[in-house]
Amino acid sequence: MSSALRHRVATARFDIVAAAVGLLIALALFPLRFFASQIYIRTIPIVLGSSCIIYLLATYRSSPRIQELPTLSKGFRRALPSLVFLCLAVLVALAVQDGQRSPRFLVVAGLTGTLIFLQIAFVRSEGFNRTRVLVQIVALAAVVRFAALYTTPGLIGIDIWTHITGLAGDVFAAESLEAISDNKHYTSPLYHLLVVATALLGDVSLRLGLYLSLGVVMPVSVLLVFASANLLVDERWAAFAAMLYSVGDYVIEWGIHLIPTSMGLVLFLGLCYWLVRTMRTGQDRVALSFMFVLSVAIILTHQVSSFITLVMLGGAFLAYLFMGLDVFRPSILDPDVFRINQPVNIAGLIAFDLGFSTFLWSMTPYKGETFLLTLLSYLRQTLISSAGVLNLAGPSSADGAAPEGADPTLIDVLVPYIDTLGFLLLLFGTFLGCLYVVNRTRARQSTFTLLFSAAIMLVFVLGLPMFGIRSFIPQRWFAFLYLPLVLLTVIGLRHLELSLNRRIVVVVLLLFAAAFPTVMMVSANGTVDNPVFEGQGAQLAYNQQELAAVDTIGRITGSPDSANILPEQLLYTDHPYQTVLNRNGAYPSRTAGINGTDPVDHEMVVYRQEQARDTTFFESSQGFGVSRDVNESAVCRPEMAVVYTNDEVRMCTQPPAATT
Repeated sequence: MSSALRHRVATARFDIVAAAVGLLIALALFPLRFFASQIYIRTIPIVLGSSCIIYLLATYRSSPRIQELPTLSKGFRRALPSLVFLCLAVLVALAVQDGQRSPRFLVVAGLTGTLIFLQIAFVRSEGFNRTRVLVQIVALAAVVRFAALYTTPGLIGIDIWTHITGLAGDVFAAESLEAISDNKHYTSPLYHLLVVATALLGDVSLRLGLYLSLGVVMPVSVLLVFASANLLVDERWAAFAAMLYSVGDYVIEWGIHLIPTSMGLVLFLGLCYWLVRTMRTGQDRVALSFMFVLSVAIILTHQVSSFITLVMLGGAFLAYLFMGLDVFRPSILDPDVFRINQPVNIAGLIAFDLGFSTFLWSMTPYKGETFLLTLLSYLRQTLISSAGVLNLAGPSSADGAAPEGADPTLIDVLVPYIDTLGFLLLLFGTFLGCLYVVNRTRARQSTFTLLFSAAIMLVFVLGLPMFGIRSFIPQRWFAFLYLPLVLLTVIGLRHLELSLNRRIVVVVLLLFAAAFPTVMMVSANGTVDNPVFEGQGAQLAYNQQELAAVDTIGRITGSPDSANILPEQLLYTDHPYQTVLNRNGAYPSRTAGINGTDPVDHEMVVYRQEQARDTTFFESSQGFGVSRDVNESAVCRPEMAVVYTNDEVRMCTQPPAATT
């Protein structure tokens, strides 16, 4: 490279170049909205273009004088914490009165989040009270999550029934891991051991043991986000990051659907804190020890979390390589050149994690093979059968859909945008943060780690699914992805506060404060226990009558194994109710098939009133899941005999005389 070219590269404004390129990419991607209806294809180009334009405005209109944003009046600032705790009391009362997290509960929760955001965004740093705000953040997170756990008679979610009533129940009864030796969690049992140990020590049920251990840790874990962010920005913006993370929809989901993903997420937050701390302050034995211990704990907890952790560590290693390039080496003219630490090489930690994970996965039983071979086989089959440009691999919660046969209403059109608005706001802030950190004079390994990790994770959660590849279970990644997103977001917003016209900054911050907590609270993934809008997805929580029916069906049938019954003896009902019957061990069940307006054609069926009043899914004649409101006569046909019934659920079978 010639000296002239080297000088040009060394003095180039990479952030300006990246903003211009990002704007061109946004313009190039914009026409895709006319060829594909997927919500992210329609919205991400707009978000990317907007963030690039605002960053360029902040760059070219920045003033050497530090501007001050409008601040709350002293009286209002003092009253806000009291208002927040009053709202929290109202939330508790609403949860008890309604017996669920009702729409009005979620609206008040969103308003409470707005009040906390206002205390963070519109106050001077010297007047910011860290402890007071963090207490409010943790309190809101706890109330939102425990309101769902307290008002739900059973468990929330699908996989949780396998983990608690199945695997943890077997370990609890046998007092040994040998009870699950044929399951893939035999080599990743920390979650089940935690639940069983808490239940034994507290002399409580497994459900309460789960809530008293992992359920309590989940809302408190947002403090790890604050600690990580505080290594990058001041306390006020670190609290902003913690607040963003605490009300994230997927973070809320794993706070109420408490499965190994939840525990893996907590350990991941801890590992990322020590990783960022090491890069900011330099290597020390304590930090490295914590990273090794947490890495092992993640591997022994959850396979998907382990893979995501490897992605984060891979991003850190890429950042190490980039920081070694001449163009990113600090100049003696940089104001903080003497405070910059040498990049941290974590190749050893990556090699250890990769080797240990491969070793465990190669001996983990899964569907007759090892987990590693099965995973590679799934990926190969997906690449052969499903991959294709804009092949969205089936519907997702982000797409939104009206029940089959119904014309979409205005709400049906708006729901997908409500579900994704919070994520899009995070992407907007992330793009700003990425543009800020790629400036050569601001390049740090810690921020480049966040940039590379976020980029790689976005490929897995958004990029690969567009080609039909969902073998990596992208839904599980979002809560992990939110960590680098919120950290980059506060870096970007802090830059706007210092550089952009204050009127624009106020509008951006008010948009985050007013919209983000509410849309995240009412989104599909934030309300799996009680969806707000029809079409957001099925309710993954069940009332007392529905759970009583599951227990009774198991007792009257003897809970046979699927290998011991004939195919025509399978029980058919809606999804997700069939998952509870299966995973609770009550009776082998499948999703009922439905063909147009014809009645369900199965010999053993279960009808519940939820099928007529809310979103439930059936299998269409083409083999796809469809949302359909059905009445009782379409499932329990008139000629069928009623075997069991209560106020909500009815089990029917074809009489022997009617069987041909």
